[in-house]
Amino acid sequence: MKTLLNIIWLFFAGAWLALGYVVAGIICCLLVVTIPFGIASFRIAGYVLWPFGRTVVDKPGAGAWSTLGNVIWLVVAGVWLAIGHVLTAIPLFVSIIGIPMGIANLKLIPISLLPLGKEIIPTDRPFAESVR
Repeated sequence: MKTLLNIIWLFFAGAWLALGYVVAGIICCLLVVTIPFGIASFRIAGYVLWPFGRTVVDKPGAGAWSTLGNVIWLVVAGVWLAIGHVLTAIPLFVSIIGIPMGIANLKLIPISLLPLGKEIIPTDRPFAESVR
């Protein structure tokens, strides 16, 4: 079921959203200071392409630098990416088949707003393994 949802997601929302994250990542990588934001954006782009079967957890040991980075990210790119998620979720809610994808789209908003200090893991992987 996850594979089927991911394939449908890819055609209706994933490709466009991932393109937005890739553009944000390229823009962030143009400046040396914002390369960590670019890497986070590319990581999230992969997650946005194939979201079903994976989840986001807090990365242990993420400290004040992640918080500061998240504030900068929120102002520069996070709000715009979150708006993109909302705008793609609305048409998905129109059909019954699109409702799970619309919900998944809204669940992606927190990581689009605050990506640093997060880790993307498979849902079948125990959370204890993510602690390093």
